[in-house]
Amino acid sequence: MSGHEYEPSAEERLIARHFRPLATHPGALGLGDDAAVLTPPSGCDLVLTTDGVIAGVHFFPDDPPDKIGRKALRMNLSDLAAKGARPVGFLLALALPAATDEAWLAAFAAGLAEDAARYDCPLFGGDTDRTPGPASVSIAAFGAVPHGRMVRRSTAKIGDCVVVTGTIGDAALGVELRRGEGRRDPAERWRLTAAMAAHLRQRYLLPEPRNAIAEAVLRHATAAMDVSDGLAGDLAKLCRASSVAAEIDVARLPLSEAARTALAAEPALIETVLTGGDDYEIVLALAPKDLAAFCAAARAAGVPATEIGRIAAGRGARFIHDGRTLAFARPSFSHF
Repeated sequence: MSGHEYEPSAEERLIARHFRPLATHPGALGLGDDAAVLTPPSGCDLVLTTDGVIAGVHFFPDDPPDKIGRKALRMNLSDLAAKGARPVGFLLALALPAATDEAWLAAFAAGLAEDAARYDCPLFGGDTDRTPGPASVSIAAFGAVPHGRMVRRSTAKIGDCVVVTGTIGDAALGVELRRGEGRRDPAERWRLTAAMAAHLRQRYLLPEPRNAIAEAVLRHATAAMDVSDGLAGDLAKLCRASSVAAEIDVARLPLSEAARTALAAEPALIETVLTGGDDYEIVLALAPKDLAAFCAAARAAGVPATEIGRIAAGRGARFIHDGRTLAFARPSFSHF
């Protein structure tokens, strides 16, 4: 019985063309096996996280495909940064509608490759599928921290300072700008310049995970988590886990010029800023004695860090504005 040479399937060719170049770690085995092999760095624990995006839910179907790939990875990198972890690699599960063309896939893979190299976070494997529904990108990322030292959300202490990186609310306002296209332009209503509107849209399209300060988080934070579902909701989760309260001075929130301009025109947007999500910043608690050292380390890394309040006895996160505690119709982004 004569044999014949096996021809790679279309899926195998797709993987080889677009994703094998991202699998730079020897343990990925060139994506040629059913699984990969990873030995944790000596003296380290692995930190595992997963997050995904779905067209029409987390991104607009006509968003640039390179930005979709980069955002999906950066969402996971943000989780690692908040745990004080160094990226090690990721797995990718990709489900695409039949109408997805080669140009879309090439751009998606190119964007993913750019950030895999930028953050030293290679691909280890995954899965590709067709779907009758919208496109879906799911990533599981893993990082490394010294044994027993992962920064948790359940260890904040009464008297700690509350600090947040970057600026809050830009991405949520950027989503509102996208949703308003074709109707009365929110940018006009909020009196934004073209540069301000572009800034908000870019913050939605491409977050800036704070991996540059992961070491400072590890060294100084009492507790931390990434801000993905809105500062109000995520800080409330940290407080619940730590059995404490937080008192936040809204006047001290770090806001971009664009967000401040929008709020001046429409003060009710403070709820969008605090609960809309997609910030991918870090909120952390740290002892007052460590505040200056953490802020100096963040500044040296080019990451803004702002003290916005304190951890107190009690329950929940209270956002105080002009002497009153704000109440939110929906305190946090939620799928359910």
